[in-house]
Amino acid sequence: MNQPIIQVKNTTFSYDQAPVLHSISIDIPVGQFIGVIGPNGSGKSTLLKLLGGVLTAGSGNLLFNGTDYLNKNRKQLARSITWVAQDHPMVFPFKVSEIVLMGRHPYLSPFTFEGEEDIDIVRSAMERTQTLQFAHRSFNEISGGEKQRVMIAGAIAQEPEVMILDEPTSALDIKYQIQILNILKELNADKNVTVILAMHDLHLAAKFCDRLILLDHGQVFQDGSPEEVLKKEHIEKVYGVEVHLIRDHDGKIMISPGTLCTQ
Repeated sequence: MNQPIIQVKNTTFSYDQAPVLHSISIDIPVGQFIGVIGPNGSGKSTLLKLLGGVLTAGSGNLLFNGTDYLNKNRKQLARSITWVAQDHPMVFPFKVSEIVLMGRHPYLSPFTFEGEEDIDIVRSAMERTQTLQFAHRSFNEISGGEKQRVMIAGAIAQEPEVMILDEPTSALDIKYQIQILNILKELNADKNVTVILAMHDLHLAAKFCDRLILLDHGQVFQDGSPEEVLKKEHIEKVYGVEVHLIRDHDGKIMISPGTLCTQ
């Protein structure tokens, strides 16, 4: 059996005194497309920040290809894992092309500039995400959906083994949601990039993800295929709402909410 690309071993994490994550253990094989789901405050963003190296756990708790995150050179880790946040505040008026070029920074030495190979990689990433047409526009002038595609283009330009995205379709209309998830799914299929993303839309999670990790109060409540995780009793227990499960035309699970559960 191949070694998981990422291992989380009995990890607990606290911002202050109260733990946000409790004894999390997860193995992530190469090439999976994983959705992390759960209600607000369940620990989704914190878990993704740990996986992306944005937050630090204790020694031996997080391994990348068998090596402790803490023992990895930060530039090497940045080449392997890319993190795309939910919000993209930008103080300086960078052009879109400059934002995507930042994805090449882990490959550059101090005081060196991007070469032809870097420019080609960036152009290819922008073509894949359909962002090349506004390469010279200011990042702050484009729409929310376009900004998300630009950030994903920068992540693709990084040529990572793992892409981690915190709610990449949040607050976007359905067109951009499907477009972004299709881009990630194609990258997963074409390049065998492992994709891990937090999601709120359970139907889209069922439609696109190979595996779902359902969190509840900082713990893994269920972990498995969409069919295994999105069961009526699991959703009602974790989300506190009665639901009816139906199927779309592809046979994927859709969830119709009912009334609030009494707890």
